Amino acid sequence: MFRGITLIPPDTKIDFVGQRAITWLVSAFLTVVPLFLVATIGLNMGIDFQGGTLIEVQTKESPANLSDIRSKISGLGLGEVQIQEFGAPNAVLIRIASQPKEEEQQASIAKVKGALGDTVEYRRTEIVGPTISSELISGGTVAVVVALLGIMIYVWFRFEWQFAVAAVASLVHDVTATIGLYALLQLEFNVSSIAAILTIIGYSLNDKVVIFDRIRENLRKYKRMPLVKLLDLSINEMLSRAVLTHVTTFLAMLPFLFFGGEAIYGFAVAMCFGIVIGAYSSIFVASPMQLILGVRREAFSASTESAKGPAKDPAKGRAGAAAGA
Repeated sequence: MFRGITLIPPDTKIDFVGQRAITWLVSAFLTVVPLFLVATIGLNMGIDFQGGTLIEVQTKESPANLSDIRSKISGLGLGEVQIQEFGAPNAVLIRIASQPKEEEQQASIAKVKGALGDTVEYRRTEIVGPTISSELISGGTVAVVVALLGIMIYVWFRFEWQFAVAAVASLVHDVTATIGLYALLQLEFNVSSIAAILTIIGYSLNDKVVIFDRIRENLRKYKRMPLVKLLDLSINEMLSRAVLTHVTTFLAMLPFLFFGGEAIYGFAVAMCFGIVIGAYSSIFVASPMQLILGVRREAFSASTESAKGPAKDPAKGRAGAAAGA
């Protein structure tokens, strides 16, 4: 009878927490180096955050000749210009860097239309000014910070403060590493990048909460087991579920990465990286941090006893029964 495929044997005993001396160094590298990359190389800010003009056109020929369009626009003196296929083979998205003055911004649109002429159909034109772009930057930052604070409050009430701090610290590790990837590969950082980061936070948190729940159960179950062994036991018990979940999600993202086009390429790369880095931080950052933060067994034992109610004295029970008789 078919019973399915078992990727991870149920009796796996990998010493994850025992390798924390090495994994702490790796985690520090994945946190500090991205900050260094952002400070030195910087992020490739898209028009959403930098300001500029976006023109969507549709060519009469399919697929569009991007090199021909690029050659017509590159000599107009408009600064940085990005040209990419957008959705359909004959749909093209033209991004023009922000111009110093508003009238120059309008003139840049006229120059592009003059260079392309009636060989294309102009579907939409959008101008993102510096005020709007700065509001998008602040709004995106606030969204990430509020998400992390909300997660800390939720995990604190669901478990204990040690788990809340460990969850937020590991999520900050994930966010920092993902932003560092944008800086290293010079992927365009725009509003969809913020969406990718928030998605990674939510997905990674789900994995951490599942492991935290098993740690809590084992803290109640094994009163005298050393904490290092208990953490390793909890991770190994949930390893098969974590691997299946992450592999399935990763495979689902691959079509977006290879066939989604340039418009969502940065989002797909960030998501694939976030799936991997989220699995790493759940095992090697969030769980071992309980050793540093000093999670208390008594907190979970007390909650278990209160849930069961006050213990009954057997002697009093027999005396009451005799009196009733």
